[in-house]
Amino acid sequence: MRNIRKTRGAVWSALVAVALSALAATPLRAEEEASPALAVEALYRVDLIGPVQGGVSRRGSVLDNLDLVADLDLGRTIGWSGATIHGYLLSNNGQVPNDRAGTLQGVDNIEVARQGVRLYELWLQAPVGDDTTVLVGLYDLNSEFYASDAAGLLIAPPFGIGSELAATGPNGPSIFPSTAIALRVNHDFPSGYVRAAVLNARAGVPGDPDGTDLSFGDGALMIAEAGTHGSTRFAVGLWRYSDRQDDILAVNLAGQPLKRLAAGGYVLGEASLFGDEAGDGPWARGFVRIGVSDGDTSPFRGGWQAGVVIDRLLPGRPDSQASIGVQQGVLSSNMRAILASGGADSARAESGFEVTFSDRLTPRIRIQPDLQVIFDAGGDRRADPVVIIGARLSIDLIP
Repeated sequence: MRNIRKTRGAVWSALVAVALSALAATPLRAEEEASPALAVEALYRVDLIGPVQGGVSRRGSVLDNLDLVADLDLGRTIGWSGATIHGYLLSNNGQVPNDRAGTLQGVDNIEVARQGVRLYELWLQAPVGDDTTVLVGLYDLNSEFYASDAAGLLIAPPFGIGSELAATGPNGPSIFPSTAIALRVNHDFPSGYVRAAVLNARAGVPGDPDGTDLSFGDGALMIAEAGTHGSTRFAVGLWRYSDRQDDILAVNLAGQPLKRLAAGGYVLGEASLFGDEAGDGPWARGFVRIGVSDGDTSPFRGGWQAGVVIDRLLPGRPDSQASIGVQQGVLSSNMRAILASGGADSARAESGFEVTFSDRLTPRIRIQPDLQVIFDAGGDRRADPVVIIGARLSIDLIP
């Protein structure tokens, strides 16, 4: 019955996507041209992915993701120059491929534990002076923090945000698929930036069972990042929770988890390797990231990711892209002890690499085959390598 409901949800999302695509062809586009202050985007993605070697079971999974995004320029509407209202509706349905792959970090960045429609983001951003902006509302911290543009084509979740941060918090941090109320300040310099945010430690949005937490009863997540602009980019970030979090292993005499300081940091870099963004030939960029955490409140002590993306890979195919990435989630000693107590030969880390290619079939449809190999899946040395094959179909619903 559960699979039937998921399948029905995927079908409904597909029908909504088709309807939006049809509406976008004429009336909505005409409205946008009449109201240029409002920018609307709609992207529908459907993935077929699953293990062909190793894993828990060798079956494919179908899952989808519908993004509806709107940005209203308040300067053009009410004269508030530089201010923007941003809204983001998210719908996810389908199956959970990691149940079949059996990894700790996941294999698909649109997989969710709970299917449905969510109000993913809703924030107001306004300028304070010439170089500073303030943002308040439901906000995805990974849209600006711990983010690498050169890793954007890769599908495996660790390339989105380091697992040592993604696995924290009472309900996860404010990232996909559930965000939290946040206040973010950003200041730009001629060659760099510094930004900081305070976010509700408990993520939750309209569409989740408990909705949005307004009490801040679990404290706050504080994060800051400073970095450079340009084709060669470097950034460093620090984060911590205001309230102590549960130790994932240690307990007191009453059997309750001990409370620990949850904190960490990361560094990242991106650089152009060859070619030029504005040129006609191939353009390659590389990235590398390293993150660490306290290791008591998360299954991961740290991790790293690195890779390359090449745009305009094929002659005469300006939208062709290819990317390769390698990653490793280093397990905390607590997590290794938990795995060992369950009979696993606990590994130091779960590692993997990914190779993917993307190109447009039509101006609005993109296809992306994907290959992943995961080593020590689930943190078990005895696990066979898991080979994942998938394909993503992306449709721009509004031209």
